[in-house]
Amino acid sequence: MDILHLVDRLEELFNDSRAIPLTHNVIVDEDQMLALIDQMRVAIPDEVKKAQQLLVQRDRIIAQAQEESGRIIKIAQDKAAELADRDNIAVMAQHRAEQILAKAQTDAEKARIDADNYVVDTLSNLELNLERTLTQVRNGIRVVQEEMMRQQMGGQPPEPSSAPSPYSDPSLEG
Repeated sequence: MDILHLVDRLEELFNDSRAIPLTHNVIVDEDQMLALIDQMRVAIPDEVKKAQQLLVQRDRIIAQAQEESGRIIKIAQDKAAELADRDNIAVMAQHRAEQILAKAQTDAEKARIDADNYVVDTLSNLELNLERTLTQVRNGIRVVQEEMMRQQMGGQPPEPSSAPSPYSDPSLEG
């Protein structure tokens, strides 16, 4: 299941929850929350597998580019040898072979750089999505735990605490 879909469902669960009057708290269905968290735990390894597949795809693209450059180099060398056998055009053939070789090497390097950039961009987006999801899950856990504590204390609001929650990441909060 897509991790972003699960995040949407988590948000729906939160939005559909019943608000506690005079507070910024809501009552969340514990079974539904835990089920979503379990589904997220299953989905995150899928996202990691996708990232690994991207790395394999990048390696394959690089290998193809190297193979193609090797083929082009071989063709260029064969062509250069053939042309070098002719007296009048030997110098021109050598020059052309060097151009073809340089272009093949440039093309192979560009393909490798493009593949690396694609993988970095994709993995960066994946990392950002995972960080957002993790923050949302931690905030959801914190809200549920606060609600549980409030219920255990007989519905009395907890004393304000200046200590940050171990589940919140202040650098990721808006």
